[in-house]
Amino acid sequence: MKVGFLGLGLIGASFARALRDKPDIDALIGFGHRETTVRAALDLGVIDEAVTAPQDLLSVCDVIVIGTPTLLAERQLIELIQASEGMEKPPILTDVASVKGNLWRAVQNLSLPAWPSQVVLGHPIAGSEQSGVHAGRADLFECHRVILTPHPENDRDAVEVVKQLWEQAGAEVVLMPVELHDKVLAATSHLPHMLAYSLVDTLAHSRVSEDIFRYAAGGFKDFTRIASSDPIMWRDIAIANQAEVLSAIDEFSAGLDRLRDAIAKGDANAMTDIFNSAKAARDRFVLTGKPPERD
Repeated sequence: MKVGFLGLGLIGASFARALRDKPDIDALIGFGHRETTVRAALDLGVIDEAVTAPQDLLSVCDVIVIGTPTLLAERQLIELIQASEGMEKPPILTDVASVKGNLWRAVQNLSLPAWPSQVVLGHPIAGSEQSGVHAGRADLFECHRVILTPHPENDRDAVEVVKQLWEQAGAEVVLMPVELHDKVLAATSHLPHMLAYSLVDTLAHSRVSEDIFRYAAGGFKDFTRIASSDPIMWRDIAIANQAEVLSAIDEFSAGLDRLRDAIAKGDANAMTDIFNSAKAARDRFVLTGKPPERD
């Protein structure tokens, strides 16, 4: 099997590294917008060969992984679908974007006779504040989940091929509806990034920002680590998943208002209830991986 990578950043490079030397992988082929990135990918052994245009991957690959930022991935997916029309057996097209709804809608808006059976949307729940081809790690997906959001008209074999590729990379694969994916990721990934960016930006503009950052302890560094992530990528995610991100922000804001009100009133019982509830929920999740028990 020949696997193509459209985009050679952290996720694309890590996926390629994870598939290196697997028994059924014949070649890893890549395309990058920057010549320096492509050269580095070849020199590092991330890919075996490179092509000069995304469409060139269609004729030489069995599977193409779109590993570019969310909004760019949407455009590239559509271009590849259109360029593959008329092919007797087009390659499987999949992606790693953090939002699925915008890609799903973009395909639907093509008004094709049917959903392209070879398009299997996916999202690895793994990453790093580092970016670029040099940050790629073969073990990035080990013990992490990958969510696939297959369409009812998907070819079952295509879904199975994508599933097996991720399993070979060490991931646990789960299937999920597109709408649920975007809602869950808005709460668990997109919102925390927005909070980290907002907190650091707010404190950076404080009158005492120099002292704040000079005396910041480990907790501050841990919480704000993700504010070192790629700003353009997270801007695109916020745009692509706007409705769910805003809903998550509003829900968090309501919770923060309840805490603020308790602090303003000196309501020790209310504060203790909030803190105990949060501690119990997180402890249960860390120890068992299960959601908090409902009252």
